[in-house]
Amino acid sequence: MAGPSRRRRRLHLSKIYSYTCGKSSFQEDHSNIGGPGFSRVVYCNEPGSPAAERRNYAGNYVRSTKYTLASFFPKSLFEQFRRVANFYFLVTGILSLTDLSPYGAVSALLPLALVISATMVKEGIEDWRRKQQDIEVNNRKVKVHDGNGIFRQEEWRNLRVGDIVRVEKDEFFPADLLLLSSSYEDSICYVETMNLDGETNLKVKQGLEATSLLLNQDSDFKDFSAVVRCEDPNVNLYVFVGTLALEEERFPLSIQQILLRDSKLRNTEYVYGAVVFTGHDTKVIQNSTDPPSKRSRIERKMDKIIYLMFGLVFLMSFVGSIIFGVETRDDKLKNGRTERWYLKPDEADIFFDPERAPVAAIFHFFTATMLYSYFIPISLYVSIEIVKVLQSIFINRDIHMYYEETDKPAQARTSNLNEELGMVDTILSDKTGTLTCNSMEFIKCSIAGTAYGRGITEVERAMAVRSGGSPLVNEDLDVVVDRSAPKVKGFNFEDERIMNGNWVRQPEAAVLQKFFRLLAVCHTAIPETDEESGNVSYEAESPDEAAFVIAAREFGFEFFNRTQNGISFREMDLVSGEKVERVYKLLNILEFNSTRKRMSVIVRDDDGKLLLLSKGADNVMFERLAKNGRQFEAKTQEHVNQYADAGLRTLILAYREVDENEYIEFNKNFNEAKASVSEDREALIDEITDRMERDLILLGATAVEDKLQNGVPECIDKLAQAGIKIWVLTGDKMETAINIGFASSLLRQEMKQIIINLETPHIKSLEKSGGKDEIELASRESVVMQLQEGKALLAASGASSEAFALIIDGKSLTYALEDEIKKTFLDLATGCASVICCRSSPKQKALVTRLVKSGTGKTTLAIGDGANDVGMLQEADIGVGISGVEGMQAVMSSDIAIAQFRYLERLLLVHGHWCYSRIASMICYFFYKNITFGVTVFLYEAYTSFSGQPAYNDWFLSLFNVFFSSLPVIALGVFDQDVSARFCYKFPLLYQEGVQNILFSWKRIIGWMFNGFISALQGIS
Repeated sequence: MAGPSRRRRRLHLSKIYSYTCGKSSFQEDHSNIGGPGFSRVVYCNEPGSPAAERRNYAGNYVRSTKYTLASFFPKSLFEQFRRVANFYFLVTGILSLTDLSPYGAVSALLPLALVISATMVKEGIEDWRRKQQDIEVNNRKVKVHDGNGIFRQEEWRNLRVGDIVRVEKDEFFPADLLLLSSSYEDSICYVETMNLDGETNLKVKQGLEATSLLLNQDSDFKDFSAVVRCEDPNVNLYVFVGTLALEEERFPLSIQQILLRDSKLRNTEYVYGAVVFTGHDTKVIQNSTDPPSKRSRIERKMDKIIYLMFGLVFLMSFVGSIIFGVETRDDKLKNGRTERWYLKPDEADIFFDPERAPVAAIFHFFTATMLYSYFIPISLYVSIEIVKVLQSIFINRDIHMYYEETDKPAQARTSNLNEELGMVDTILSDKTGTLTCNSMEFIKCSIAGTAYGRGITEVERAMAVRSGGSPLVNEDLDVVVDRSAPKVKGFNFEDERIMNGNWVRQPEAAVLQKFFRLLAVCHTAIPETDEESGNVSYEAESPDEAAFVIAAREFGFEFFNRTQNGISFREMDLVSGEKVERVYKLLNILEFNSTRKRMSVIVRDDDGKLLLLSKGADNVMFERLAKNGRQFEAKTQEHVNQYADAGLRTLILAYREVDENEYIEFNKNFNEAKASVSEDREALIDEITDRMERDLILLGATAVEDKLQNGVPECIDKLAQAGIKIWVLTGDKMETAINIGFASSLLRQEMKQIIINLETPHIKSLEKSGGKDEIELASRESVVMQLQEGKALLAASGASSEAFALIIDGKSLTYALEDEIKKTFLDLATGCASVICCRSSPKQKALVTRLVKSGTGKTTLAIGDGANDVGMLQEADIGVGISGVEGMQAVMSSDIAIAQFRYLERLLLVHGHWCYSRIASMICYFFYKNITFGVTVFLYEAYTSFSGQPAYNDWFLSLFNVFFSSLPVIALGVFDQDVSARFCYKFPLLYQEGVQNILFSWKRIIGWMFNGFISALQGIS
């Protein structure tokens, strides 16, 4: 067991606290607890008590298989015969057992059995693999308290609600646990949640102080007893509401005390936890819904061809039956026998009876439907599945899409959509981490109205090419430093005025000091000091955050330690010029989220002053400045706009001193809101923090560069040449997005830009003085007017070759996606060569994708790398995940995964073109050969007066589809190349063959069928 000395030694890793580092009070209405949705009661350490057993909660055994041993055959057979072709062959197979059959029953049923068996074996193997994974997970071991202060190994599947478990370092949590204590004295533990949300950064959880003080070692649990009352099982990963009753006291519980199943314990020796949710009640299982089922357009069209063939078969059977009925009626007896005596009518009761000709015609109809069943390719579905799996293997093994740096090849996670890759009309792409590296470098800053930093960005180079100059490059080119490989990762800054301690000589040295202190203190990064070298490294929640802390260190403000309630950093003293250590008491952390767009900390400095340090997006920070805090606003705004023009991501830094009484009131209200057990808890917290983050004093702005991935401009240019429209959906400012668009070749100099935003003087004046309804009405009218003006501009260009680009911001997009406006927006957007949606939320990304997919009827492809792109990937016809810095959530939700955006060029122009060409030709050839074969059967039938006589041997008929003619077509579908990869690159317009669906149009399909008919006539003649 880890001893106290170890806990003290590692206490410096107890770093991070969500919203507060103080103790929370418990003064709220508990009316929800015990009511609907909040009825769960957990008897901790008493899982076998009568009260616990009466509740009969789910066990911890989980099953992800589609079938069980008992249900495999009925369910699998049901799945197979849901396909109309298979059901048809089942009916004809059953009819072959009757006297109506023109051939033997075995020869009819055996091919069907082979095809169904092959598919069922495939299904069985896939489900067996899932079963093996279930067995491995359910049989994992964890230490469980046996009731005597002793923990024993127990399999996960045997856990019960209320059990106390001890989880060791680098182990997964077996169920949803309430954190009771850990190897740290303050009950902190570090959790990796990659399996839940795809994020690679560690999350920090903290148990209640009440349980932390009581439970430090195994023996402490001998007499431990507590009751948890909480919410019922639900899908929300980020919210938990409950209370803990311990020693006649009640304590509020939040998600901060919950350890979710399938998370992993990291950087912590052990934790103790009480099982709250088990098995299928756990949040991760509740969230494990099947992804939306996607079928390619060709496959859906193939179903229509099958229905067409059914119609043809029934029509031929109907016509043949009528002719047969007429012939049978007119078949007169001569000399005691019929004219068609060779058909042995004497052995038939009805089939050739002239007196019962109508009934004979009906029976003949069934015979004919069996005989003409060879028009339907029984092995088509199986053959296509085989071909697509082999095509996927070729994609996975393509060395040209292997990224050596991260050892990641391409991965076709589903083979259903291979041919869709050759039919993409519109690509919808995220920017950060998809077009760019998501590896931030601190490159420029503006402090006290003065711009610092002499580096040149990639966007500035593109601007220089376009206009012959760059607004941010110093005229004295001798001092410009452009380090493509910076000495310090995350820091590519060069300016002798403030580097190497020279900032103390600047006129506004006091402001610079506050700016650098804010960088060193306002964050949630985790410092780790190398014991041998003494170097400090950081683990941050985002690349931006890491870049800021590294920048502070390089400027001489080194953050090196964080304790339960303090942040320590070293800085140069302005008076003595010596390095001094300072410790700021950390009181509250007001976290960043996509709604707040800012992050703040409340600290007490070593002089006893209370400070609020804040950083956030310019559109939320400037409006929060005090009247006396706007001294540098105009210059800073100018610099921020210039940074945005250079493609940089910017944040505004500001602070204020907080009055003691004001803080006491804030902390009281804040803790009450946190402890609230109600639906509006988050809204209460946001309201209280919003009041605190006001009247700020501006310090300056930061600018970090997220460089484009290698090959992005060339890839986008080639895709544009192929006629593919490209949309970028990003959360960045409009200026940043536009300039990234130029740098990546998404926008070109000759393009006319149609910009839609709500930055008009009228809207701005209404935002300051008008009501909410008035602002919404004016904004909607403004967006509609701008969209109509854009459409008029497109119409005026007429047949000219002018290219247009549409750029729209998030506020405008909200109105553009409304039901009565979205058609106008889509018409304008589809008329443009490129579209950029700025400041867009994850929901807006998904809504735009849905609009493009449903509105155009064309194939859409979405590509992204983060959890915020999942909705977009699932809405699109094809979702491509980038296995990048932001974890694996996008990859796990995607149909195809690649490591770099540039691989999209080969994936679409080469593999997409080949797969489309192969599948289209393969399906057409299947129907060609079957029509050729079927028509010969029909013509022979006509020759024999539609008497139901087969033209071929039973087994030849049956094996023609399954064996004799399938392998050549499969080889065509796997290996055929209409053009080489080199010509796919050289002539990208070849890709339009798939976009316009030339190879699988109805004209071409009917052409193949007609060719089959002609071939059959030639064969007969």
